[in-house]
Amino acid sequence: MAAATRVLQKVMSPSLVVILGATGTGKSKLAIEIGKRLNGEIISADSMQVYKGLDIITNKVTEEEQAQCLHHMISFVDPLVSGYTVVDFRNKALLTSLISYIEDMHRRQKLPIIVGGTNYYIESILWKVLIDPGQGSDTESKGDVASKSKAELEKLGGPELHRWLKEVDPDMAAILHPHDARKIARSLQVFMDTGVPHSRLLEEQRGQDGGGCLGGPLRFQNPCIFWLHCKTNALDERLDKRVDQMLSLGLIDELKDFHQRFNEKKIKENSQDYQHGIFQSIGFKEFHQYLTASENISQEERDKLKIEGIESLKQVTRRYARKQNKWVRNRFLKRPASNVPPVYGLDVTDVTNWETTVLTPALEILDCLQKPSAQPIRAEGVEPRNKRSHHMCDLCDKVIIGDLEWTAHQKSKNHLYQVRKRRKAEQASDQDPNPTEHQNVTDRQVPVL
Repeated sequence: MAAATRVLQKVMSPSLVVILGATGTGKSKLAIEIGKRLNGEIISADSMQVYKGLDIITNKVTEEEQAQCLHHMISFVDPLVSGYTVVDFRNKALLTSLISYIEDMHRRQKLPIIVGGTNYYIESILWKVLIDPGQGSDTESKGDVASKSKAELEKLGGPELHRWLKEVDPDMAAILHPHDARKIARSLQVFMDTGVPHSRLLEEQRGQDGGGCLGGPLRFQNPCIFWLHCKTNALDERLDKRVDQMLSLGLIDELKDFHQRFNEKKIKENSQDYQHGIFQSIGFKEFHQYLTASENISQEERDKLKIEGIESLKQVTRRYARKQNKWVRNRFLKRPASNVPPVYGLDVTDVTNWETTVLTPALEILDCLQKPSAQPIRAEGVEPRNKRSHHMCDLCDKVIIGDLEWTAHQKSKNHLYQVRKRRKAEQASDQDPNPTEHQNVTDRQVPVL
């Protein structure tokens, strides 16, 4: 206890520990061990673990593990209620006084430990991002857009939503791809809720003291961030074994039970929706054919659907792990701003030596935060200007968002084929074929300030 108190005194207040990493890297295990040794409490930032029940598919910590260290933000939302979003999470967090909750942990000599999970939820805790809950305004003057929820907006499709966004927020429309319905709907929803264009709110965040080009200032100063990473082949093998373990624990029965309860409530509404709520959790879409198969099919066909679902679940889980690691690299290690806290990488490839390679270094870093013996991974200074510029390739009739993406498109086989095709046509009409010039004139760019 005395050692834990000394550690907390060394950590500048307000402070917290954030544990990042792909699924299967042992984030919960590290959080529990840190919590036990340093008198901490754990806050889950996993959007799927907020749902009651469904413990296997959402990979919740067991009751025995929860008994070792107090956990918060787990199992408090009815899974039959869909549409639980980032703003809903922040509303719940603030309604339960998350900020004062963390401060109260400090007063009680408790170390807050955030475990994710869900990328945007982690960001909404670390940075003052998006819009504040309760910052709504009268939306009666906003016409059809105001009467639609985000889920309803997404069903309209990207191009139509993009036309709406151009009318209310042309700056944001310029940096979002016309087919990215989810992000466009989010920006429209921000405008609906606040009466202020999303792009203007983001610009105001960047202008705040401590803000950066990707968001507002840190919500809590001097957090300690651990990133658990692993060699790809080792992680893939570990994830496959995790799926097998989930199956042995009763994953199929859990899915069947929930699917039955869901259908009883939703099938009359014709609203089976695999894009929102708990159905975003990996596992539902992969076993959809198996869960909805007719009772008249043969056992052989049913077994085949089950095997296909298992293989699909393993593939999707591996892809999700890669996506999580990519997010850490892009949003932390390459984040072009001064408001990015240091990130300490911990290699979790060798699980047989976990205490030596993971737990001990983590505890040493926490014990020496003011002068760490290990150096954090250095964030790369990336020039953000025009990173999300809008490009239109007339040759290929494609919209390209992002300078890097535009450069890659110019080098693509399809684009070069179109360049050669135009060059031959111009040669036939005795025009000067200048490949470089032709590549440039295919780009109609809208700079993003």
